[in-house]
Amino acid sequence: MQYSRKNFVACLSLVVCTTFFAVSCPAAEKITLLLDWFVNPDHAPIIVAQEMGYFADQGLEVEIIAPANPNDPPKLVAAGKADLAVSYQQQHQVQVGEGLPLVRIATLVGTPLNSLVVLADSGIEKISDLKGKTIGYSVGGFETVLLKVMLKQAGLTLDDVKLVNVNFSLSPSLLSKKVDAVIGAFRNFELNQMDIEHHPGRAFFVEEYGIPAYDELIIVANKKAVGSGKLRKFVNALERGVQYLVNHPDKSFQLFIKNHKDLDDELNKRAWADTLPRFALRPGALDKHRYSRFADFLKEQGMVQTVPAMETWAVELP
Repeated sequence: MQYSRKNFVACLSLVVCTTFFAVSCPAAEKITLLLDWFVNPDHAPIIVAQEMGYFADQGLEVEIIAPANPNDPPKLVAAGKADLAVSYQQQHQVQVGEGLPLVRIATLVGTPLNSLVVLADSGIEKISDLKGKTIGYSVGGFETVLLKVMLKQAGLTLDDVKLVNVNFSLSPSLLSKKVDAVIGAFRNFELNQMDIEHHPGRAFFVEEYGIPAYDELIIVANKKAVGSGKLRKFVNALERGVQYLVNHPDKSFQLFIKNHKDLDDELNKRAWADTLPRFALRPGALDKHRYSRFADFLKEQGMVQTVPAMETWAVELP
């Protein structure tokens, strides 16, 4: 009889506690995050933070969405139809110049990934060897600016090469020898893809040829939302994701492919290893001088007309 009574009291306490917590615990704040492309190793800190429950620990419910059109995410954030988007520093600067109410709140990949790539056996060993060659690109504007500045280092201009739009078919165009070089190739992907196919490449890194260092991938929000506490919580969780990632790269890869089995292949394993040292260890930190320098570079190259006050387009959240 005494045993039954204890059980009854214990069960009653459990019901009371459960009811108390159900009432007192606030519902998770929802955040919609739009990626720049399909899920890939560049997004590792986000995926790890999600799988490790770091967003949930901050009281967030984060919905990660790969876009149908990679040009849409920042525009949807600007229109108030999503909370956050993965973007590119140069793209962000241009869109701010066009009047979109966007602000950078965090960094994913803190170094350039862009590069100019040739076949290792092409005989092109320095930039000056590109004279008279055919160069493929995917997106005009920034890629053309990169190429122009790199050529200038060797005393060449865009008139000294032939440009061909290969429509995102960078490696295939190079391997089929339709072009002699490609600009805009991501060093963590294209080089690995070419090596796997037994046609190793040689990369010329843009930051070594006159282009100021910049962040390749950033997180942008709508300016109106900057005061929202949930953005700071997101950045806190993202930082925990990066820390776990660099401390446990192999375990993190297993988390990464847990819900993306199609990415468990040689290319993504190599890209994972090559991208790891490029993630921003303090994603919320903002180097104002570095951002100003790159913005001024884009203005000098005619990609933007003005550079607004930094607090209107790049911030370090309180």
